[in-house]
Amino acid sequence: MKVTKTLLLRKGACDDQLDKFVELFPKGVVVTEALCIEHASVFDWGWAASHLLRAPAQDEYSRVRAAAQAEYERVIAAAWDEYEREMAPAQAEYSRVAAAAQAEYSRVAAAAQAEYSRVAAATFGRLEEKE
Repeated sequence: MKVTKTLLLRKGACDDQLDKFVELFPKGVVVTEALCIEHASVFDWGWAASHLLRAPAQDEYSRVRAAAQAEYERVIAAAWDEYEREMAPAQAEYSRVAAAAQAEYSRVAAAAQAEYSRVAAATFGRLEEKE
């Protein structure tokens, strides 16, 4: 199938995708599997499938896409599980160190606040005595 700007306009392609298409293929292009793979990250292939393919091809596209989506989700879930397993010890260590740092900060901040309050009170008292 040759895809052209006119065809995409007639099918209702969005401006963003249309601009990308015209930039890459100002005279249109004959669609091939290799071409689609080369531009896999550029175009919305789901839109293209539902607007440019005939019904039987749309059904096949949906079937293959669903299988690919399921595999993607399986791989991503396994990767996330591995990430969480690897991160657990680091998160526990971070929590331990952060708790100690927070306790030290709170101790120092409380002492600084007490000293600030003492100086402020003493200054007020000294100035009040002079009046």
